[in-house]
Amino acid sequence: MNTHQPPSAGATPFWRNKTGIVLIMLLAIGLFYLAREHFSHIAGNWPYLILLMCPLMHVFGHGHSGHGRHEEPPVDGKDEEGR
Repeated sequence: MNTHQPPSAGATPFWRNKTGIVLIMLLAIGLFYLAREHFSHIAGNWPYLILLMCPLMHVFGHGHSGHGRHEEPPVDGKDEEGR
């Protein structure tokens, strides 16, 4: 028995309703105080954290599907706009 119904077209996402906004704000405040209390630990490791960000940004920051994909030129010599 499947009682799960898809959300209606007017349903708001979780982060846009009042409960979601309150939870996000509490999480942000908690992270602020956590970082504030442990800033001396974080500041001592900045070089390592920056170096760690480089490969993570490379893996997750690319907006394309992969390396090495080259598009073939159009056969008639025109681009997509017809020039």
